Amino acid sequence: MADLLADELNLLLLRDMVSGRATSVNLSYLSRVIHKHRNTIRKTVADLFAAKIINPPIFPFMGLYKEYSLLVAVRADLPDDEMFKNWIRDDKHIFAAFRSRQGEYNTLLFIFHRDVLSYQLWRESLVPSGKIPPRDTRYPSSAYFFSNQLMVKYEPSAAIHLMEEQLKNEGKVDFDDYTIDELDFKVLRCLVTGKGIKVNENLLSKATGVHRSTVERRISEMLAGGWVSRPVCRFPNFFVPPNYLLVFSMYEIKKSKEEILREIRKDLHIAIALEISHGRYNLLTFENYLTVPDHQRWEREYSNRFPGCFGSAEITYLTPEMTVSIDQQKVSLGIIEEKLRRVQGK
Repeated sequence: MADLLADELNLLLLRDMVSGRATSVNLSYLSRVIHKHRNTIRKTVADLFAAKIINPPIFPFMGLYKEYSLLVAVRADLPDDEMFKNWIRDDKHIFAAFRSRQGEYNTLLFIFHRDVLSYQLWRESLVPSGKIPPRDTRYPSSAYFFSNQLMVKYEPSAAIHLMEEQLKNEGKVDFDDYTIDELDFKVLRCLVTGKGIKVNENLLSKATGVHRSTVERRISEMLAGGWVSRPVCRFPNFFVPPNYLLVFSMYEIKKSKEEILREIRKDLHIAIALEISHGRYNLLTFENYLTVPDHQRWEREYSNRFPGCFGSAEITYLTPEMTVSIDQQKVSLGIIEEKLRRVQGK
């Protein structure tokens, strides 16, 4: 499958798989494993979607990290107007954007690109195209470059385990307009871990005009090659459930790095972690917590368990209210659509 993204059929299948058009919740499966009537499960799933606790199921496109191996975190001084918001929503390279104050900066962007050259050419096009104001009217941005090839943990649904602990301790999990009870959580845990989701091979067969067995074989090859992972439901904010705190951190680990990484891989608070080389920092993490004191306790516990191992740190707290946009599917579909246009000669 080395030429997967040069094959029109693969790309057509991927587009429907990654967009979620070919996936749905398997109500019969959930009814069977949770031991509740199918109509009860149907209502619970509909309520979870309506309250935006989770998004409908999709195939995560893991090829994103192969095609766009560069992750760029940018601190910028940008206006807060509709033009800015439209650019953030539409640009196929921008994964997430937050209103985050630090010094002269008011915005934090997470951007995917193929390499540094690709990023710089894209960056230089923004002012002439009117996407951002000229340099002389704002404070120059600051960019941090990381390699997705150095990812040491990838578990966007890690916070489901924290929600389980909260449910056991408090008997419920409250969001703004919705309360998760035991039944909700059983359904939620299944969906975010990829259980109770079905693939409509017949739809894909009709859409592409190939036999169902061909569709099944191609999907199996994509899964085996690591281009997609099993379909799941994601949190709308990707890293964290609604109302949870996202913490973007860079740490300096002075010693015992491998031992610390082993703990990081098991840590329920860590959604994604990368090894980096940025000044003194050599570890980047995206973490989730209920409150800032929870994160501070987490830091103290690690410092106590690994005395003298942690040096400098740069911590950014990102609340749900600070979120402008998070949309990884937009970036993934942008890659697929671009490849498809090239294959089709458009």
